[in-house]
Amino acid sequence: MTSRRHFLRAAGGALLGAAAVSKPAHGAVPEAPAQDRPDTQPPLVPPNGRPYQPVVTLNGWTLPWRMKDGWKEFHLVAEPVRRQMAPGMTAHLWGYNGQSPGPTIECVEGDKVRIFVTNKLPEHTTIHWHGVLVPNGMDGVGGLTQPQIPVGKTFVYEFEMKKSGTFMYHPHADEMVQIAMGMMGFIVVHPRNPAFMRVDRDFVFLINAYDIDPGAYAPRVATMTEFNLWSWNSRVFPGIAPLVARKGDRVRIRMGNLTMTNHPIHLHGHNFEVTGTDGGWVPKAARWPEVTTDVAVGQMRAIEFVASEPGDWAIHCHKSHHTMNAMGHNVPTMIGVDHRDVAQKIIKLVPDYMVMGDRGMADMGAMEMPLPENTLPMMTGAGPFGALEMGGMFSVMKVREGLARNDYADSPWFKHPRGKVAFEWTGAAPMAVRDAPEIKRASRIAPAEVEVRVRKPPGHAGQ
Repeated sequence: MTSRRHFLRAAGGALLGAAAVSKPAHGAVPEAPAQDRPDTQPPLVPPNGRPYQPVVTLNGWTLPWRMKDGWKEFHLVAEPVRRQMAPGMTAHLWGYNGQSPGPTIECVEGDKVRIFVTNKLPEHTTIHWHGVLVPNGMDGVGGLTQPQIPVGKTFVYEFEMKKSGTFMYHPHADEMVQIAMGMMGFIVVHPRNPAFMRVDRDFVFLINAYDIDPGAYAPRVATMTEFNLWSWNSRVFPGIAPLVARKGDRVRIRMGNLTMTNHPIHLHGHNFEVTGTDGGWVPKAARWPEVTTDVAVGQMRAIEFVASEPGDWAIHCHKSHHTMNAMGHNVPTMIGVDHRDVAQKIIKLVPDYMVMGDRGMADMGAMEMPLPENTLPMMTGAGPFGALEMGGMFSVMKVREGLARNDYADSPWFKHPRGKVAFEWTGAAPMAVRDAPEIKRASRIAPAEVEVRVRKPPGHAGQ
């Protein structure tokens, strides 16, 4: 992790909401650490303050803080960033502290939090603390609750964390552009009582989407529905890190949706319960078992389960086009069309031409086609049995026996017990019985004549 310091040298110091605050009030602005690596960083064990079980941010990290006079102080820098969405493609986005999404902010119920926000974007910005109960002047809606943060300036937000739960931060200034460019981050407020809602592993990620033309680097910010890169924490498969858990661990996965549509997130191999929303924790009496939870626009969800089944279990959005990359929307369906004769004529003119789509699109998962610069295949990734034929919002929950309590390192592919993998049947093909005598007899019985009387309903008079 690379660190840097930002100090306010101009007279007047930082701004608190709309009011100027002198330097003696706050002193030097705290350090603003930065991170540009896309790897999942180890959980940040709290060095001071109230104890808690830290979270793991998929392909991300937690923002360090300093304690000053009883306040937990953080420093966010809004700035242009470069984010590797998967090996072979980098996007030019906007984010915080070197990444999109920005670093996760972790604190504890009851903490007094002071967050410095420095604007290094080419336009003004603000930050809204989505789901956090704050004073009105700290809510971050530009023009309504505060002036916008001008380019090059630093504002300060101060509030007490009144409740624990799962939240996020994002701008409420030129939202269509700034959120489409990747400006967002996660907030986790841990319970004051470390034993309340305790889990062994706690993962977080934000659901976001981009429209980036093949060969381009910057998203189209005016896109409303036709996105082509569906991502978790601005990463797409095979760039999304696996979620590694030890057999028997109680696991929580927190997710928030800042796209323009809902996402049914499905976990294989386990039942789970929705235990939290951006409104708070769900009482036990209100939970039920699920394998899919629909996360609507602007919502947060926390799911929990016991990782009881060893293996490599898929976790993904169940909208099938959200598990593909850079997919065009005007591709004709060629399944069942025999165009080999036409293809031979085309090949004489274009030697590299390939017949595609006449038997489905599965061949594209293993095909290495030439692509424009900075472009990902529509579906890719390799597993232990061949091409995975996936992209977008897809990852793997790797449940393993014998892991150390704090071991989050990626594990090799699961070694299945002998005889526990689906296999080809080489014996006699079983015959389906479709001509049973009772079915034939029933089909020859003439339908009984039924007399039907129809009565016209009365009018509406008197109603």
